[in-house]
Amino acid sequence: MSDSAKDQNGKAELKKRLTPMQYHVTQEKGTERAFTGKYYKTKDAGLYTCVVCGEELFSSETKFDSGCGWPAFNDVLDQGKVKLTKDTSHVGGNLLLLIANPGMVRTEVTCAQCGAHLGHVFNDGPKPKGTRFCINSASMNFHPADGSSVAEGDMTMNGQ
Repeated sequence: MSDSAKDQNGKAELKKRLTPMQYHVTQEKGTERAFTGKYYKTKDAGLYTCVVCGEELFSSETKFDSGCGWPAFNDVLDQGKVKLTKDTSHVGGNLLLLIANPGMVRTEVTCAQCGAHLGHVFNDGPKPKGTRFCINSASMNFHPADGSSVAEGDMTMNGQ
């Protein structure tokens, strides 16, 4: 079987296994709307894993409320678990826009194990790291520290 055929089979399997939003975010570099993801208000202790491959990525210990509408973390479990890449896709081919506004260059965060798009990292997070990993809920699964299966409504602040 050719690499192209294997890739097509893999994508077909992912489309069956993931929700349309999970597939869009992780495979097409999409973004869920702010304040709509199921984990943006979650404050329970636990681990966040890649929805595609299960790699452990973030801990609730580094999660904070940044007010951005997506889950925000000031660090990853291990730097080798994510790949960071410069991203200018949101400005299209408008190089003048980038020259006039160099701050528009973002840094994409992907899972180092499977390449799934997770979100972006910014340099406006809390000290001492100063980083804010802004991650789509659709790219992650949450695993409570106590091993329980938590109902979605129970995982958020203020019961929301």
